[in-house]
Amino acid sequence: MIYVKDISYMLSHVFFMVFIYLFSIHRYSKGKTIGICLAASLVMNVLDYFKLNLFADSPLFYFFSTIAQIAVAQFTGLFISKKRDSKMLFISLSASNYVIVGSITASILYILTGSVFAAIAGNLAMHLVILLVLFCKIGNIFHQFCERDLAKSWWGLCLIPIFFFCSFSCIAFFPYTLYEHPENILVSIFLMITMLVSYVAVLRYLDSETRQAEEYWKNVMFESYIKGLESQNYLVEQSEQNLKILRHDMRHYSMMISSLLDQAEYDEIRNIAGHISEVIDENKVNRYCENLIVNSILMKMAQQAQFLHIDLHLDVLIPKQIPVNEYELAMVIANLLENALFGLENIARPKQYVDAKIHCTQEYLLIDIENECEAEIHFDSLTGLPKSRRGKGHGLGMQSVQAFSDKLGGNIDCSCENNRFRIILFAKFTPHTA
Repeated sequence: MIYVKDISYMLSHVFFMVFIYLFSIHRYSKGKTIGICLAASLVMNVLDYFKLNLFADSPLFYFFSTIAQIAVAQFTGLFISKKRDSKMLFISLSASNYVIVGSITASILYILTGSVFAAIAGNLAMHLVILLVLFCKIGNIFHQFCERDLAKSWWGLCLIPIFFFCSFSCIAFFPYTLYEHPENILVSIFLMITMLVSYVAVLRYLDSETRQAEEYWKNVMFESYIKGLESQNYLVEQSEQNLKILRHDMRHYSMMISSLLDQAEYDEIRNIAGHISEVIDENKVNRYCENLIVNSILMKMAQQAQFLHIDLHLDVLIPKQIPVNEYELAMVIANLLENALFGLENIARPKQYVDAKIHCTQEYLLIDIENECEAEIHFDSLTGLPKSRRGKGHGLGMQSVQAFSDKLGGNIDCSCENNRFRIILFAKFTPHTA
């Protein structure tokens, strides 16, 4: 029986590392990540050898060595992950539950058949089936959740795998094992089925909720885009109408200028010329960039700034074709500019200004926005982004900006010094960025 435990636990550690390797987004290179996983697996196997062979009669050593193994396993999952957050902890804790199912299967088969071969073969088969089924069914969901930052923190969800793990441990391993209480086999089987079904159901529900939230923000962005196009169309129509009137009046202006020339009233002629120039400038439709979608959003933001009597200084360089999703970029620009305008609501002139530099070329994306800020800014300790001062339900805009930056592999830097808030988003594009 001792060999069944040794081999069963060893397989569990190996499959645990395979699980977190497949379901996480790696911080390090493939070779380094595999090396870290192998080292962690070796440490856990050595601890198993001590607690199952050298100190098999010591419940205290069994308890503390198990705690040490859990710590090593969870730390490894967080260490190799690109994002060391609650999502990765949830994945790592879930992996512990998935592999413990294989160990329980080995114990059940050994109790029922008395065959070491059947127990180990069943253990291996169960690990493979669970890994392949979960990777095919919810592997993409896990990866999408790791990429997204629109969802809320998963610290609460981490309680699900923790309680499942504690339940499995108490029923099948500690302080009494299934070998000592085989009547717990049926309970263990139903608990395993409940866990697997629960995970799939919960993750699919969360995926559905997140997709709904993303669709909502897409609709908000399209609404802003449509309003921008409507504003642009209205301005063009107004300009065309005013210029038609100007062309009609040019005959009268020409007659006035001829008469004033005869009278040598040159100053008055200059005033007329200046008036004509002003009319032309007033009816000029601003075009901030060549990209229609981004330009429409910028026009809407400029109108909002003008309505709030805020000076918006734009330095925009965005060609018609860009290497990123133009709708997502437009939404990010709208979120950042809207936050800057909101931050100036209670600031007296002449401090109401926003300086925005927005460049998007085939090589890089740079968004640099600065505005006066007299209110105290609180930054999130994990993301470094400013927290919303508008209460519950706000702050999702900054989360979407963070998600966009992460998608491009970019960096966001925020600072507030000398009552000036500044946020910079920079991403350098690779040939595969899209």
